[in-house]
Parts: sequence; C-alpha cells; structure tokens
Amino acid sequence: MSVTNLLKGHEKDLGGGLLVRRFLPSAVKQAVGPFIFFDHFGPLDVPLDADHDVRPHPHIGLATVTYLFEGAMDHRDSLGTVQRIEPGAINWMTAGSGIVHSERTPKDLIGKPHRTHGLQLWAALPVAHEEEAAAFHHTPAAEIPELDIAGAKVRVLIGSAFGRTSPVKTFSQTLYLDVVLQAGHELVLDSLPAEAAVYPISGELEVDGAPLELHTMALLNTEGPQSVKAKSEARLVVIGGEPLDGHRFMYWNFVSSRKERISQAAEDWEAQRFAPVPGETDWIPLPAKKPAA
Repeated sequence: MSVTNLLKGHEKDLGGGLLVRRFLPSAVKQAVGPFIFFDHFGPLDVPLDADHDVRPHPHIGLATVTYLFEGAMDHRDSLGTVQRIEPGAINWMTAGSGIVHSERTPKDLIGKPHRTHGLQLWAALPVAHEEEAAAFHHTPAAEIPELDIAGAKVRVLIGSAFGRTSPVKTFSQTLYLDVVLQAGHELVLDSLPAEAAVYPISGELEVDGAPLELHTMALLNTEGPQSVKAKSEARLVVIGGEPLDGHRFMYWNFVSSRKERISQAAEDWEAQRFAPVPGETDWIPLPAKKPAA
C-alpha cells in the first residue's frame, strides 16, 4: 500500500473566527519524522475587528516552524528578535532550554481588509539537543530553493529533494516541501525519508491513484517511490524525516522526553522565571490543568 494511514485531524477555535485544523499529534501517530505538531489555519478573510494576536507564551524542547501562504505576522521573542513573517519565508525558532515569543498582527494591517493562511509546525528536538540554546532563524522566500518539474513547482523549504537543498539548518534529517501541481500532472516522490506524509492545501489530489480529500493527511509507505497527481490545480505539502528517538511527553507548549522537565517548565512559567519578551507586558497564563506527574 502507498498510504499506510489517513489522519482526519480536528478543528480548534482560536477565537475571532480563526479555526485551525490540527493533525499532529494524533492517536494513530505522535509524529511524522520530527514533526510532532501540525496546524493548518485559514484561508480566512480577517474581520476588521478581529484580534488574532498571540500574547507571549513559552516553549521548550522543540522548534517552531512557521510558513505563510497569505497574510503577515510580527514575531517577537525573549532573545530580542523582531521579525515580520510573510508568505514564502521559513521561520525556524529553536526553543531548546526555553524561549518566550509573541505573534501579533502587524500595525499596517490592523483594521484593514486582509487574509491569513498558513501552517504552524513543531519539530521535536533530538534528545541530545532538547536543551539547546534558544535561537531564531528567518530564511527569506528568495533564499528557498525552487524548481519546476513537468507541471510541478516545488519549493524545498527544509531538507533536500530533487537535487536541491534548503539553507535551513536542522538537528535531524527533516523534509518539508511546498508543491503546486497543475491539473493532470503528476509528481513522483522518490528517496523519501523513513517517515513521510502528504497534506493537501487546495485542489483535488490522488496518491497512487487513490483520492486524497482536503483536510486529510496521508501517511506514506516510504519503501518505494510514491506518485501524487492533481485532478485540478492543487497545492500540497510533504513533511517527514528520520523517526524521533523515543516517545515525547507534551503539555501545552512544552515538549520533552522527560516528564519532570515539563513539570519544571510549567513551574517556571507560573513563577515567571522565563526571560520576558522585551517591550511586552502581558502573557498567556499556564492552563488550569497542570501536567501529569
């Protein structure tokens, strides 16, 4: 079989009309390669009075990976980073031993008609790098390798594919592709990593002849090449990489191979021992439900 499982995900309302569809982690599979969290938000015409700002909040043990198709957001973090995030760029934030960040609507878009659409992924860090020093790396859209392959436009966001390698640095083998397929054209995915999945963003897709519905993630059999065909013009992403080196515990925004580390992070946030985001005065409180001991 070319598809080993299908993940339907579930919707989560973040307020202000912003719905996200969450596919990882799932009961079927905690992660695909290092990717332990996968949210798809939008496309949405943002209401003029909407407030989609995400106040300062902490992370440990992971790297956030932000990619936009439409819209923009302002990233600020406890390292002092200030970065406008726009479509086509890859923004990799290593949380490691701990970081705090906020994501807010840019001032020039507040109260003005605009759209938002994108993906928010987390990559769990290998055990040896879980306490890595925090860092933020912005790779502009112009620096992402892009190639045309017989009716397919492929952007190699992270990792290597089709002879191109992304400049984004990772801690383990990681693959992340953004593909636009013209109607009737096919793309063969060869030399996939040990774990890989396809997720359609728009259009009608088939994976080895079987329809793949929107808002469904297909876990691939990576023992041989897989083909993806567009019945109409379609956009999709491919994610994957080497399997995680063991189970990860997850609570709120924290990921770790050790339960006690998550408990410590929760205590540190509640006591406001994390470094703050310069210029930010509010924050998201710890959820009422504490991490399991």
